[in-house]
Amino acid sequence: MSSRTELRTGDALAWTRAEMMTIAAARALPNRATCLVGIGLPSTAANLARRVHAPELVLVYESGTIGAKPDYLPLSIGDGILAETADTVVGLVEMFNYWLQPGRIDVGFLGAAQVDRFANINTTVIGPSYDSPAVRLPGAGGAPEIAGSCGEVLIVVSQSRARFVERLDFVTSLGYGAGGDERRRLGLRGGGPRAVITDLGVLEPDPASCELVLQQVHPGVEVADVVAATGWPLQVAERVEVSPTPTGAELAALRSLRTAEES
Repeated sequence: MSSRTELRTGDALAWTRAEMMTIAAARALPNRATCLVGIGLPSTAANLARRVHAPELVLVYESGTIGAKPDYLPLSIGDGILAETADTVVGLVEMFNYWLQPGRIDVGFLGAAQVDRFANINTTVIGPSYDSPAVRLPGAGGAPEIAGSCGEVLIVVSQSRARFVERLDFVTSLGYGAGGDERRRLGLRGGGPRAVITDLGVLEPDPASCELVLQQVHPGVEVADVVAATGWPLQVAERVEVSPTPTGAELAALRSLRTAEES
C-alpha cells in the first residue's frame, strides 16, 4: 500500500492518502446542513465541501461564528477571518446553550487522538495516568457537547493501531459508550457518530450493536490493510465498497485552500 496513489484517468494527477481522507470527509457533508466544525482536518474538509459540492453548507465554530466563509483555513476558532466572513457572531454561552445543546446543529465534525470500537473519542491524554501521562493533548474543548448534542457526528482521523485502540486511555467525548442503546439510556440528545472517516476507508456503526464496521476502502487500500491498522478485531461488511477516486476539481480546491493558508 502506497501513501500516494495515481489517478487512473490519464491526466497524471496523483493524491496522497491524507488528501483522499479529507476529500472523503468533505463528501459526507450535505448541502444546506448546519455543521459545527472542529479545527484541523474537520475544518479543512468542511471548507472543501463548501467550495466543491455544498455551497450553502453553514459552517459554525464554537467561538460563536455562524455562517463563516473563510478564504483560508483558520488557525484556531479565534481566527479573525471567521468573524469577518460570518453571517453573524454570537457569544460563547449562546452558542452552547441556544444552538448546540438544544439540538439545533445538524452535524458535528470532530477529530481524535484515539478512537475505540464504539466511536468513543480521546483528545485528553495518552498513557495510563491522567496526572502523569506520556502525552497531554489539547483536551475536550466543546467536543463532549458536540458529540452529545448534534444531530449526527462525523469523525475524521488517520488510522493506525496506536489510534484505533481496544480501550481508550481517557474518554473525552462519548460515541456509543459500551454500545447498544447506551446513548438513549444516558439521555443524550444527538444521534451519535454516523461515520469514522480515515486515510484507509470509512467505518460506520452497526445499527444494533453500534460497533464500528468497515464499509468502504479507499483506492489502493485492501481490507487487510485496514484490519491490520485496527487495535481490535474489526468487523467487516459483507460487501466493502471502494471510494470514488478524487476528481481534479476536488484536488484543485483542496490544494488552493492550503496554498491560501500558507500565504
